Amino acid sequence: MRSVYSEVHKRKLLRTIWIAIAKAQMKAGLVTSEQVDDLIAHKDDIDIKRASEIEKEIHHDLMAEIKTYAEQCQMGGKIIHLGATSMDVLDNMDIIRQKEALSLIEQSVITLLEVLSQRIEEESATACMAFTHIQPAEPTTIGYRLSQIGQDLLEDLDDIKHLYKRLKGKGIKGAVGTSASYMALLEGTNLNSIEFESLIMKEIGIEAFDVATQVYTRGQDYRLGVVLASLCGTLSKLALNIRLLQSPPIGEWSEPFGSKQVGSSAMPFKRNPINSEKIDSLCRLASSKVEVLWNNNANMMLERTLDDSANRRMVIPELFLTCDEVLTTSIKLIKGLNFHTTTIKRNLSTYGPFAATEKVLMALGKEGADRQEMHERIREHSLVAWEAVQEGNVNPLIELISHDKDILHFLTKEAIIVLLDGSEYVGDAPQRAMKIRNKIQEAIKEKS
Repeated sequence: MRSVYSEVHKRKLLRTIWIAIAKAQMKAGLVTSEQVDDLIAHKDDIDIKRASEIEKEIHHDLMAEIKTYAEQCQMGGKIIHLGATSMDVLDNMDIIRQKEALSLIEQSVITLLEVLSQRIEEESATACMAFTHIQPAEPTTIGYRLSQIGQDLLEDLDDIKHLYKRLKGKGIKGAVGTSASYMALLEGTNLNSIEFESLIMKEIGIEAFDVATQVYTRGQDYRLGVVLASLCGTLSKLALNIRLLQSPPIGEWSEPFGSKQVGSSAMPFKRNPINSEKIDSLCRLASSKVEVLWNNNANMMLERTLDDSANRRMVIPELFLTCDEVLTTSIKLIKGLNFHTTTIKRNLSTYGPFAATEKVLMALGKEGADRQEMHERIREHSLVAWEAVQEGNVNPLIELISHDKDILHFLTKEAIIVLLDGSEYVGDAPQRAMKIRNKIQEAIKEKS
């Protein structure tokens, strides 16, 4: 990703576009093959030092690169950028880079899905407590919890693929998008402006918008930001949940932690979730950039104002670099994620019986018990048990219900104990988790 957004790569792409323009002009009989060959011969001779020297004098970065390139090309130098305006080159270059960067993001998402798919399969039936309102609710499975992230990532992957196909460049349309300069240049040749543009865009490998101003619509940048921010939203939620589950009061999951890793400079015992915190921090940064891209689109006046230019040079590269780092960290995190069986079972035994009382109530109804009377009996026992748990004692609910004479009139003690086993009250979570796992595998095969 750093290579894609390096100055060297940027300048090579600019030269690629200038060569494509020259090739089209050669077909129109406006320039010679020797001039084009000269440009091609020097396309990789990037000299940032010389371009910077020129820019200090003329205060125009693109013209500085043109002059640097022209100095290197004795025959072809004078035809560089013939008929073009800056954004004919810069906007198309931006889209080439965005497509390259999106390809890297897509591959990293697929790698993350591969790792996640394995963890879903391994833990599809591992029962644990689920939480709503950050309060113990009913049991679920680790695999089912992970499958929520897998499902969202599949949607993000679809959005990335769709966006990649839709990304378009400005094309070759001149100062206000009317192609007036090219029509004047091409007058009397065998090409018209639309044919001329088509040749160039085919050469550089991207499509062009049908219409544009001096720039392509900045609504496209906003859509790019939304897709990348959505991906970050998925990963931020994952990281936040890991941070919650690593907190000792729950203590069921934890990040990988090296044998010599230091958690805190002041407190030697600390095992802080630094990777998850980093992910949340970077995702927050990524989401904030979407507002800038919205404003660039909404506040672009008439055929073009320059108030988007400075921030786009930072916002778009930083968005991709941020997403790249978030994905790299997430892959490492999911690979090394620890699930603590003892704590998971402890939490299940503490809170699971409360949820499993629903099974007892249904079983009592099937045996002919009065539903309302049994509901009240179980509610009273639950209140006593909850108070005991809050005092730090072992949950007595199973004991209380399995010794209730009114309930024992309909169910045996052994049946009640089985019914109150929260680890068995996970519904179809394992099957649904595996369904997502299989969808992930299909998406991976489709890409390969």
